[in-house]
Amino acid sequence: MDVKIEDVSSVKKEITIEIDAERVDEEIAKTYKKIAKNAKVKGFRPGKVPQKVIEQYYADQMEHEVVNTLIREALYKALLDQEIPAISEPEIIDAGTLEKGSQFSFTAQVEVKPEVEAKDYTGLELKKEILQIDDDVVDKKVLELLDSRNTQEIAQRDDAQNGDFLTIDFEGFIDGEAFEGGAAQDHVLELGSGSFIPGFEEQLVGMKRGEEKEITVTFPQEYGNKDLAGKEAMFKVALKEIKVKVVPELDDEMAKEFGCEDAEDMRNKIAESNEKQEVQRIEDELKERLMTALVENNPIEVPDVMVERQLEFMKRNIANRLKQQGMSLEMMGMNDQSFAAMYRDTATKQVQGSLILEAIGKQENISVDESEIDSRMEEIAEMANAPLEEVKKYYASDEARNNLMAQIEEEKVITYLLGQANVQEVSKEELQEEAAATVEE
Repeated sequence: MDVKIEDVSSVKKEITIEIDAERVDEEIAKTYKKIAKNAKVKGFRPGKVPQKVIEQYYADQMEHEVVNTLIREALYKALLDQEIPAISEPEIIDAGTLEKGSQFSFTAQVEVKPEVEAKDYTGLELKKEILQIDDDVVDKKVLELLDSRNTQEIAQRDDAQNGDFLTIDFEGFIDGEAFEGGAAQDHVLELGSGSFIPGFEEQLVGMKRGEEKEITVTFPQEYGNKDLAGKEAMFKVALKEIKVKVVPELDDEMAKEFGCEDAEDMRNKIAESNEKQEVQRIEDELKERLMTALVENNPIEVPDVMVERQLEFMKRNIANRLKQQGMSLEMMGMNDQSFAAMYRDTATKQVQGSLILEAIGKQENISVDESEIDSRMEEIAEMANAPLEEVKKYYASDEARNNLMAQIEEEKVITYLLGQANVQEVSKEELQEEAAATVEE
């Protein structure tokens, strides 16, 4: 077997393999023998069909099986022998021609993990936001919590306003015909929530209790139901009741319902939680600026398969977060294609950043020992309020443990890089002005 390898790019190799005629003939004979055992040809008993007849009737089947077998075993051997770090399934770009007594050759391409030598990663000029605690934010969070305990009372007025809870009956029509899923009775709608088709809620503002009205809207082009997307619809709406939201005030009794000692304790805990969130946000944004600088200083090509895997990972995370809110990607007007188009650049940069951090870790001899893995599992168990043994069991597999080790190593590299960087603390307003200027450019 003769193997030739060419670099198509830094992340793709082309492998051309020639298989000896002797091996080809051996596999052809072996495959015909296997086929003959179960071959069914009119006029012959099973297992008694002559070889020439087998070759006449089953040549296509033989060729298909032999080519697949030869390619599979030759590629597997070549990847091992040549130590090619393939990260994708090989793509056959030329399957060659199979002939008895002749060599069989084929060409495949495979994506590989790029060899990265990081540069210009110390002494980076970075800006970090100064922590500023806004008491108004704490007030807002208090109101949000109180709002979760709101009650609804029948409005004293007869006209609907934003923020009201309306009880409505509605039925939708397209071209005069009612469509499936377009009707409901006693549906409660928070006016101004944006939970209906754009333009629907706005036309209910000012509507009177007991009033019936016809409104016209157009479904968005990216609407999840393709039968409705982009179409104009008329809805008959009957407003049956108007209720207003009543938010309780913060007092000691209400604070106890949230597990706090009193109102002051509740505000203090919310303020403490808000400060932790702000500190984490500032650190995360600093890391993002670090990663942006690393990618700019180290432009590298990344394999498509790694970008696709990152996109799938991102999609699962976003879908899970939306699910917790009772929503879905489809409800947001996204499908697999539109999601990939929107987030491909982000996924590519994340893969680039990860590869650069991995390279820096090797260049700086940054590694992870067993004690660090054990400590991280203890942290995970504490945060998840789960038994340590269950966490250890989850990370018992090689894949899970390697992923955890890579995560810890990446964090250590980032800590090292931030320690080597020139970090200037600036106000949030200054960062916002810079961001706005960048967008304009």
